[in-house]
Amino acid sequence: MHGSERGRPPVRQDHGRPPVRQDHGRPPVRQDRGPVRYGPAAPGPGFPVLPELVDVLAASADRPRPEPPGGGPALREAALAYWRRRGLRGVPEDVVAAPGAPPLLFALMAAYGGDVLMPRPCPATWMPQARLLGRPAYLVPTPAECGGIPDPYALLETVRRVRAEGGRPRLLLISVADDPTATVAPPELVREVCEAAVGEGLHLVSDETWRDTLHHPGDTVLLSPAEMWPEDVTVLSDLAGALAPPAWPAAVARFPATGRGAARRRRVLDVLTALGAVVAEPVARAAAHALREPAPVTDRVRLTASLHGQVAAAAHRAVLASGALARPPRAGRHLYADLGPLRARLAARGVTDSMELEEYLTDRLGAPVPGGHRFGDELGALRARIGTGPLLGATPEQRTESLTAVEPLRLPHVAQALSMFAAALDELG
Repeated sequence: MHGSERGRPPVRQDHGRPPVRQDHGRPPVRQDRGPVRYGPAAPGPGFPVLPELVDVLAASADRPRPEPPGGGPALREAALAYWRRRGLRGVPEDVVAAPGAPPLLFALMAAYGGDVLMPRPCPATWMPQARLLGRPAYLVPTPAECGGIPDPYALLETVRRVRAEGGRPRLLLISVADDPTATVAPPELVREVCEAAVGEGLHLVSDETWRDTLHHPGDTVLLSPAEMWPEDVTVLSDLAGALAPPAWPAAVARFPATGRGAARRRRVLDVLTALGAVVAEPVARAAAHALREPAPVTDRVRLTASLHGQVAAAAHRAVLASGALARPPRAGRHLYADLGPLRARLAARGVTDSMELEEYLTDRLGAPVPGGHRFGDELGALRARIGTGPLLGATPEQRTESLTAVEPLRLPHVAQALSMFAAALDELG
């Protein structure tokens, strides 16, 4: 079997068809079950945009021109300063900006060539982009401790098998602070994975979009692979993770300061130019301001991460109490639940795979709950990503109150939302 097919989750044959009436009075097939255009967005913060960022963008609203491909000097300098505060050095020529992570990652995969490896599960956009490029892609199991990185031994075995079948593994995608699992990879495991990957001649793309959403930053150590192997790692960060609203798309990448890194950066710029993937100047100015991390931005980031962490921990307790499983969430605005232990009760409700689980939980919880098949997991696995945003309140006013409360879990609207969430899971226990 071709490598790009081996790494794919099983696909339902009705995925791209329009709704049609089935025989014997059966309901129509839902079109939104499988196509990429219905894939889930990353969970948003759920709060009004920071007024300071609104002011910066509004002050540039009369500038209709876009930034040059790859971003202007101010945005790239701000990105360098952001990384410098996190121990990563560089010069402006090492940086590229784009309107969001998907086009930037697409350009990176196009520039680096070869077969792509990624952990299972992985962010929902990764596998479709590899397929769109016609690039063979392989999903590698993650270790028991976390998601976002492959198990080092499984990685080596996958590389050996791909090469034996005539493949050319060249690129490994990882996310040390992970969507969808909401885990943070321990430094020792990151080191083992990077050592294995570099030893096999793989280049790493480290998606660090969620690194600023750690629930307990004082107790969680996040190690960027670029700190250990600066010549073999390209770092990518989408500002929608913590610094800017998703509706203002901006992402940045830091390339290795080597001749090969410079050549690949030029190739990425070619791809972004061909796609017309440029950042609007007002958005670029707001993004640069956020990357400089003035006090209002850092305060909002800290409060948001703490709130989502408290709600995610409460949701995690409810998942475990129902008899389901989930790794403890350490970052982000979601958790990844495995309802496999509840399979018999779910089957009695007509839920036998992750697409049906997605429909069931979305309907029962009243908010999107994408199934694990969206993230590269097997269709038969009963896994789903549960966002914490819907548990913070139904209105902007309630969510803002949650953000500023000393004990947000005691707020009536948060307590009620968590109670309804737990009750929905208890029905299956």
